[in-house]
Order: sequence, then C-alpha cells, then structure tokens
Amino acid sequence: MIITRVETFAIPPRWLLCRVETDEGIVGWGEPVVEGRAATVRTAVHELSELLIGKEALRIEDHWQIMTKGSFYRGGPVLSSAVAGLDQALWDIAGKALGVPVHVLLGGPVRDRVRAYSWVGGDEPDRLGEAVAAQVEAGFTAVKMNASGRMSRLATVRDIDAVVGRAAAAREALGPDRDFAVDFHGRFTAANARKVLPHLAPFNPLFAEEPVLPEYTHLLGDLVACSPVPIATGERLYSRTDVLPALRAGVAVIQPDLSHAGGISEVRRIASLAETFDIPIAPHCPLGPVSLAAGLQIAFATPNFLIQEQSIGIHYNDGAELLDYVVDREVFRFHDGHLARPTAPGLGIEVDERAVRAADGRAPDWRGPIWRHQDGSFAEW
Repeated sequence: MIITRVETFAIPPRWLLCRVETDEGIVGWGEPVVEGRAATVRTAVHELSELLIGKEALRIEDHWQIMTKGSFYRGGPVLSSAVAGLDQALWDIAGKALGVPVHVLLGGPVRDRVRAYSWVGGDEPDRLGEAVAAQVEAGFTAVKMNASGRMSRLATVRDIDAVVGRAAAAREALGPDRDFAVDFHGRFTAANARKVLPHLAPFNPLFAEEPVLPEYTHLLGDLVACSPVPIATGERLYSRTDVLPALRAGVAVIQPDLSHAGGISEVRRIASLAETFDIPIAPHCPLGPVSLAAGLQIAFATPNFLIQEQSIGIHYNDGAELLDYVVDREVFRFHDGHLARPTAPGLGIEVDERAVRAADGRAPDWRGPIWRHQDGSFAEW
C-alpha cells in the first residue's frame, strides 16, 4: 500500500488537518498545527511529504525516524508538529487497513472509559463559580482554569489573593468529590510560583500546570521541592529528550500534546518513559477532532494515563466547533465526564471531508496576543 498524496486544510477556528491518501483508497487523517503558526507548519508538512510519497504506508516507525532524524536540523515545535500530524495519519491508515482501532495495535485497551476535564476560563474570575457549576451540571468530574490573567513579575498581595480567590470559588462549586486543575500558562516567574503555590494547597488542586516557562525547566526541581501542590508540565516539550529533565525534576504529571510531540509514535514512548518515573500522563489537547481522537487512542492503551484534556465548547473555538468536522458525534459524547472506548478502525472517527474541504482557507490568521510588563519584558499569554 503506497502513499500517493498528502493534502492540508487550514480550517476554523485555528486548526490544520492533513489527509494522507494511498493507492488502495485508504485515507488517514492527522492534525499537525502550532497555534498561531499554522501556515508555517503547513509548509513543513508538505516538505516532509516528499519523504513519504511513493513509499509503503505501513512502515510507520521507519517514516518517523526519517522525518525526525534524516536532516541536519531537527526538533522544535514546527517540525515536531508537522511530524505529529503525518504520524497520526499513518497510524489511522494502519488501523483502517487492518480493521482495528489504533489502541489495539498499541497493545490493546487497559480501560474501557477515559476521564476528561473541561475548560472554564479564569482570566476574568467574576463568573468562575458559575462556569464551574455549569460543568458539574453537565456531568464533568474535573475542570481546568487559568490561575491568573496577566501577572506582575513579583506578585503583590492583591495578585495572590486573586489567584487564591479563583481556587476557592472552584472548590466551593465542585465540592469534595470533584477536581480542578490550575494552569499557570508560564505567566509566573519562579519566585511568584514559590509564593503562590503554598496558598493553593488548602483547596487541593489536582495539579498546577506550567508554573514556569518551558525554557526554565531546570528550575522545576526547586519548585517541586517547595510545592505542596502537584506540578504538571509538558505541552511545550516535544520529545523524550525534552521531557526527561522534567521527569527527573520530580513533576507529578507530564502533558505531551499529540499534535506537537511527534504524534502517536513519540507520545507512546514519552508515556513509557514517564512510567519508569512513576509519573502519569495527561495529554494536552485544546485542539480539534483528530488530535483528540489520537489522544484517546493513547489513553486507552497507556497504563499510566491520568486524564484527557478536550476543547469541545471551549470559549476560544470561535467560528467553528470540534464536532463540526466529524460525521458521527457519538464518539465524543460524554458519559458522566468520561469518553467511551472507540471501536471503529484507525483513530476511531470519520472526518467529514466535505465540511473540511468547504472550510479550508476560512481559518482566520490567528495569532496569540502579545503581553508586556511595564518594564518592557514579555509576559506569557
């Protein structure tokens, strides 16, 4: 079965899909994207496709090795994301060719449902309790929120009180039997994180995510040592070698992204590496249907899986929704905050190709906002 064509589609709200076609008519879908850099990744996908067209589709590992190691310059978010989408598509083809879901090819299911969490914002805390209560009403057992909006480089009492107030509102709405996670989004300096994390402990968050930017991974060990709250990171770490220092630092949860960290092939290896440190994975996924489908295939086959992020109904899905691009929405129907194990071949979803082709080119030229402190330094958005 030979790869004959690779296509890409830039679709609203800010996603990029790729379609890999074979001479036997079997098609695989992937989602290679860097938020805010979709056009750049699109170019990288087509450059990498030169290595695939005319080759045997089922040689997934060989293709992954060539795409990641066959050139002088390697890694980074753009190349790793381009590889990720193509890798997802090749696994989709393999599952369809063999008539089984990808998680069966990865060793078979270790669970029959996957716990997921929903996003509730948090930049503006006024209606946070109301937003959390709505997710509880919808059946979710866990939510995630921003710890803060724009944060000064050294937090004031007012800054800290605002972060604590968000945590208190979430815990009050959730009660003692549900979870919330706080996402620092790298907006905090290490000093701020050290100040704030102990104040969150009474509200027992599931984890605190990205307390510092990924370029400061070498500081995570000190934060872990002083934090009573479990630390999570990983959405901007793109390989096993990127993840290893965080694991050695003692983080509690690692969060590889199926559309950034080399796809199913590499995330599977990241999960196995994390297992040797007794650390679970919680795949990062604020993206579209193919990325979520790929994450679920990993989740169902991975013993040290914790919880799945997903973006259905998220506030910044402006102009389109994840479910707009799938034929059967039942695959992504939640049951008491969980997703059932998909049984269809490949990634377990049928992409609505007509909807994707109609949407191609209508995606806005989305960019993340630029935040600057008064001293001229940059804040994380």
